[in-house]
Amino acid sequence: MLTEEGAIHIPGVLSRYARLSNGVLAHYWTAGESGPSVILLHGGIAGSSGLAGWRMMMPFLAGHGFRVYAPDRPGFGLSDNRPGFFMEKGVRDQVKFIDLFAEAIALEDQFFIAGNSQGAQMGSSYAVEYPERIKRMILIASPAFHRRIGLGNGMGRGAALRAGPFDGSEAWMRSQMEHIIRNHAAITDELITMRTTMANSRKEVLAACMEWSRQELEDPTLFQAINFEGRLDTIEIPTIFLWGKQDVLAPVEMGYELEDVLPKIQFFFPDDCGHQGQTDQPEMFAQVFLEFLRDGIVSRQTADWAGVSDRRPELPNLVEQAVKAGA
Repeated sequence: MLTEEGAIHIPGVLSRYARLSNGVLAHYWTAGESGPSVILLHGGIAGSSGLAGWRMMMPFLAGHGFRVYAPDRPGFGLSDNRPGFFMEKGVRDQVKFIDLFAEAIALEDQFFIAGNSQGAQMGSSYAVEYPERIKRMILIASPAFHRRIGLGNGMGRGAALRAGPFDGSEAWMRSQMEHIIRNHAAITDELITMRTTMANSRKEVLAACMEWSRQELEDPTLFQAINFEGRLDTIEIPTIFLWGKQDVLAPVEMGYELEDVLPKIQFFFPDDCGHQGQTDQPEMFAQVFLEFLRDGIVSRQTADWAGVSDRRPELPNLVEQAVKAGA
């Protein structure tokens, strides 16, 4: 069933708005009425939204004692598309949005943050700007980190969009979702209709955001503000990074390359998992999220299930270590 906003109805997930201090009317999805706060940030493909990206995770975390917020980032979902209010200036406006959003909904001094794909880039960008606000962080596959951490341009290394740029049709949306998501049972007709409707309503805004993001990478002056070198690689916030082995948009080799330069982040490489892992392996990702957010460490059993990396020694403060025989 679709709501009056054209959105899928998920029991326990509510649609709300918050007025930011700069006048932007931010839309967000929320679940849970009490407990520690978690902000979940969606990806950057046309039609993305807090609900599209996190519809399975939100009620699970809420049911385990968290207050969950999944905002529609500028250019997506039901975000503000009024001229002068849609915050098109790339990473910096996205970071500003997260900060103003956290302020508007009166989050506690520290909260949890997680993001997939472009949402992972924006969440980590916020974390390096405001490290005192983030208690723990979870990231999911994103090709945009490479250029910003000094590994060259990672965009375009994987398989390109199947049908080219978004053409406004449900056929395009279905083709793209089936391309990046292995769990085709999760790609319902309602999801496709919702994503297509929202993508069409924010098409011009997203184009402006993407153009500014391109300029940030190409203009040395603008790039200084978003450079991750010496920042993300030295981060002290407890962080884990999940990267699906069958990701076609951002091949797993890109995850290996990031792992080699991010020594304080624990990597996982789950099997039978594409670009949107929380949709391909919802039970696995939910358990990883729950343990890491609740306990600060992923249990041995869950870590093995989620493909904890064996490419380097595990970080014992983030992953439970096996008990040696005779100990």
